[in-house]
Amino acid sequence: MSLLLCAATPFEIQPTINFIKERQLDSQITVLFTGVGLMASAYTLTKQVSSQQPTMIIQAGIAGSIDPNLALTQVVAVKTEVVGDLGVVEQNSFRDLFSLGFIQKDLSPFQNALLVNNNISDFAGELIQVAGVSVNEISTDKNRIAYYQQMLGAQVESMEGAALHFVALQEGIPFLQLRSISNYIGERNKQAWKLQEAIDTLNIKLQELIIKQIGS
Repeated sequence: MSLLLCAATPFEIQPTINFIKERQLDSQITVLFTGVGLMASAYTLTKQVSSQQPTMIIQAGIAGSIDPNLALTQVVAVKTEVVGDLGVVEQNSFRDLFSLGFIQKDLSPFQNALLVNNNISDFAGELIQVAGVSVNEISTDKNRIAYYQQMLGAQVESMEGAALHFVALQEGIPFLQLRSISNYIGERNKQAWKLQEAIDTLNIKLQELIIKQIGS
């Protein structure tokens, strides 16, 4: 097993970094910090995958929820991804590259305009599987949030998830995107967020998955 564990920032997975060092799992697990955002994540992931050729990639981090049925601090596995803000606004309506005809909906690695983890059930266990949307701008506009929810069917929002799905699918590497809900999208009162609690639950589940995958 050659596991690539990636996160946007060290802050999100620091407890698991400590866990890896304590258990001396460094020879089996490479930790990669991709930086925040789709461009940084796509570049660093591609560079690492080219040199390492991992047998599996896990991306772990916090996320905002669009789905009120998802509880704060709940850990979920993201099955599908889409880039939510890549397109154009015409007549007060957003159109993505697929509806504009710039990309075909089933052009590999897309399936009906989605980046789908078809092997997610092999790794996710009992975790709820959700639909993700990746954005370059954290969503606060009610109309844009409604578009993500109603038109894209998205349940969680991040800034890096689609990069993982795109790179892993293109390279044919099994992967899992793990997210813990820290806040509800549109809620800018950070006192209502549960950032540290979400990180705590994320790392508990992440360590369980690591033990399951590498058998230590």
